[in-house]
Amino acid sequence: MSGGDAQVQPRRSGLTRRQKRTLSRGAQYVLFVAAVIAFAVTADWGRLKNQFAQWDLVRQMFPDVITLALKNTVLYTMSGFVVGLVLGMVIALMRLSPVGPYRWVAGIYIEIFRGLPALLIFVFVGVAVPLAFPGTEIPGGTYGKVALALGLVSAAYMAETIRAGIQAVPKGQMEAARSLGFSHARAMVSIIIPQAFRIVIPPLTNELVLLFKDSSLVLFLGVTLEERELTKFGRDLASQTANSTPILVAGLCYLLVTIPLGFVVRRLEAKAGEATK
Repeated sequence: MSGGDAQVQPRRSGLTRRQKRTLSRGAQYVLFVAAVIAFAVTADWGRLKNQFAQWDLVRQMFPDVITLALKNTVLYTMSGFVVGLVLGMVIALMRLSPVGPYRWVAGIYIEIFRGLPALLIFVFVGVAVPLAFPGTEIPGGTYGKVALALGLVSAAYMAETIRAGIQAVPKGQMEAARSLGFSHARAMVSIIIPQAFRIVIPPLTNELVLLFKDSSLVLFLGVTLEERELTKFGRDLASQTANSTPILVAGLCYLLVTIPLGFVVRRLEAKAGEATK
């Protein structure tokens, strides 16, 4: 065979795919380290310390930042979560109902409250409800208003999560329960819903984390000194002292709760993943 007829062999790269990945990862590490060094060198640490690390202000915030602000934040979050869970369960069952009007009402509720910002829901509860129903007081005062506002916001998301969990339970479970003489309602309460909740615990825990942060919107309801949560507490002290250290401390208090909750979510998701294998 002549040289002109010989097939030209494609040139191969000198690096394997694994070597290319290793090289790319190394380059990313180098860029990250370079960015950290650039920040450390160019940042004005003295001004940052003066604005965010005044230890006398930190000491001034304790113990009220824990015994008052963090306590109220947790109370607001848990009350909103309970209201949202109960309301979300009702809406999820309405969404799955064979009765058309129930499905329509549930669908409209979900679309509206998932589409509106949480801030508007707080304004609605704090302003529109008293105007619409003069002389009517929401039980629990500020705590009741926050529970209602957070519950309305979270119920739309929880309803879809719970509905997905119920639909994820094998249909054979309901058929087996009905063959044993269970009514549809009893089978749902005793068999289907407990299994659904085991499925949706991770996303519901994640919703709890989101509610914990959304509780900062309580300041738009107008709270007293004893009803302040972390954000309001930090902002008030920051305004009084013209320093941002209280806001930083409030943010760290949020992390004291959200980071462990995030770890719990990941663990639950991992266990759920192992159970489905």
